[in-house]
Amino acid sequence: KEQFLTALRPVPGDDDDALEATVADWSIHFIALPWKIFFAFIPPASYCGGWVCFCIALVFIGAVTAVIGDLAALMGCCMGLPDAITAITIVALGTSLPDTFASKVAAIEEPTADAAIG
Repeated sequence: KEQFLTALRPVPGDDDDALEATVADWSIHFIALPWKIFFAFIPPASYCGGWVCFCIALVFIGAVTAVIGDLAALMGCCMGLPDAITAITIVALGTSLPDTFASKVAAIEEPTADAAIG
């Protein structure tokens, strides 16, 4: 239940924090809302030593990977690109950008920036 309530809030925290959410917070929240609700179905890690969470998360990641792969193939087809080019550019970019942003955040927040590498 708590996971779904958290997914419906625009910012982490309680309802008072939601009242202080900015327009950008609400915009990002509405864009990410389907994904937040989808991943709220993964049970908490406290069940069965985390194994239930781990196994269901793997299934969800596989499903999302299949959807993203199909969407990339459709976009490549519409643009007249071969599947190999689409896979190299779009899918590789989509998997590398989150790591890039995580490294940037680690470099900014960590005093020594050691966490930015890797």
